[in-house]
Amino acid sequence: MIVDIPDTTTSKVSKQMNQMREAGGVVALTRVLTLVILASEENSEPAIAAANLASREHPCRIIVLAAGDPAGPTRLDAQIRVGGDAGASEVIVLRASGELAEQNEAMVAALLLPDAPIVAWWADEVPEDVSRTPIGSIAHRRITDTARAARPLEALRTVAESYHDGDSDLAWTRITGWRIQLASILDTMDAEDITGATVEAAPELPSSALLAAWLQLALGVPVMLTRHTVDRGLSAVRLHTDAGDVVLSRPGGDIASLHLQDAPVQQVPLPHRTLEDCLSEEMRRLDADEVFGEVLTRGLPQTDLSACMEQSAV
Repeated sequence: MIVDIPDTTTSKVSKQMNQMREAGGVVALTRVLTLVILASEENSEPAIAAANLASREHPCRIIVLAAGDPAGPTRLDAQIRVGGDAGASEVIVLRASGELAEQNEAMVAALLLPDAPIVAWWADEVPEDVSRTPIGSIAHRRITDTARAARPLEALRTVAESYHDGDSDLAWTRITGWRIQLASILDTMDAEDITGATVEAAPELPSSALLAAWLQLALGVPVMLTRHTVDRGLSAVRLHTDAGDVVLSRPGGDIASLHLQDAPVQQVPLPHRTLEDCLSEEMRRLDADEVFGEVLTRGLPQTDLSACMEQSAV
């Protein structure tokens, strides 16, 4: 069910939702959090689709601030989606232009669930200091996606410089599978035997920088990033020892090959993660991700990113 409310205010939208609830109980009250999505108009629908799927694990109220033209007429158009059009959530889309195009707390205050945590997700931009933005200042968790920035590695450095507890980035969530597999491999090895490591990935990939920084902290050995222009994402991780390399590679598909010394090649599952997979993982926790914070603030400054930066960004 979709209800359009043209040229309106957020208080009128709130009243409309109450009327819908009283009339037919369409909008359920069993929501565990409010997810605020900040997106451009062109990226709002893909973000809503991912959030709807994630809401099946985390029932929530989704508020979408789809910023329009700040030079256009001052106007707010709203849309309420419930039932089959909203997954296990209720979706409120606010399309603002003119003076209302600025994404601020006043735009969502009347629509937040009372006494429920707030998760904010910047679907296609990375603010300079996410925790100090109007929406970030009221959110318990703040999710960015540096991979969508024009210069992803520069955006990742910006996130690192302004990091506060509660910040996270989908570039980190995308490498959960890699970290699980590598942790399992490291459990079978003597860390003192590892002399270094190499992460092979496409250029300007923030996930590869975070993986290299994580290895740098975990192993205390030099970790090098190398460009692999054929693959669009992470291609391989090599753990160097005097006896030879241990290699976890994923040249394509969702199956990786594990090359151990003096052992047959093993096939291990390492699926590419969808946007809804990553968003669902981020919504599972409302406390600070301490490991991410350590990797971002301590590991990343020790990691040489120059080899994986585009020449135009160097």
